Amino acid sequence: MARLFEIYHKEIKYNLQKKLEIKNIMEVPALEKIVINICVKDAINDGKTLKVAAKELTLIAGQKAVITKAKKSEATFKLRIGMPIGCKVTLRKTRMYEFLDRLINIALPRTRDFRGLSPKSFDKNGNYNFGIKEQIIFPEISYDMVDKIRGMNITINTTTNSDEHALATLKEFNLPIITKKKEKNG
Repeated sequence: MARLFEIYHKEIKYNLQKKLEIKNIMEVPALEKIVINICVKDAINDGKTLKVAAKELTLIAGQKAVITKAKKSEATFKLRIGMPIGCKVTLRKTRMYEFLDRLINIALPRTRDFRGLSPKSFDKNGNYNFGIKEQIIFPEISYDMVDKIRGMNITINTTTNSDEHALATLKEFNLPIITKKKEKNG
């Protein structure tokens, strides 16, 4: 079992029920899935870069990455429908909790000049999106083997439709989201 999964079912679930004043324990927000996406703009000219990015993403996520293809043609980028343009991984259950644990406790603290994640990155449906500029913050990636620094987008989907409930849920998991404290005058 993943460490965060056990913590969620033993502590976080009950803390959220009290904090959000939810009567039924089954209505308490939970994590549904985490999607990690890398867009490789160099893939248009060189197919090898996409394979390298997919291999790195597979190492980071612990699950095989899927190649994504362009949905629209874009002449300015020399892009046509169906061209491979990126890769993604959708994590659920145990792998999701293991990845989130590594992200919070190992990867994000290794980020240069990291001050926390923005609280404005919710999408009005209880999902949280943020980007990482370098894949080398993950310990699975050897700095010597990296040919190019790539960023990635991470989406955390929750079972709630409320951004406030999703924020409370992610804060309980200790995701470093910055919350401004209100100052008292005089």
